[in-house]
Amino acid sequence: MTDPILVGLIIFVLASFVGFEVIHKVPPTLHTPLMSGSNAISGIAVIGALLLAGSGHTTLTVVLGLMATVLATINVVGGFLVTDRMLQMFKR
Repeated sequence: MTDPILVGLIIFVLASFVGFEVIHKVPPTLHTPLMSGSNAISGIAVIGALLLAGSGHTTLTVVLGLMATVLATINVVGGFLVTDRMLQMFKR
């Protein structure tokens, strides 16, 4: 049987590479409008991180879940702030 930590690490590394490639290919003019759409995905990450932190299996899962919750929340709030700033530019 494969170690779950190893499987999780492999998924994390592959997701990091895929995420970098996807974001790297987006032109700068489209990055801000796409950020508002990606806030929904980050919101799902916040829910997953809260579930991980609340599982309480080990201290490591709680700490990693808390860190993931904080980072995903910063991403969501930052995305909304950038989107709001972009929309303010179009107001008279």
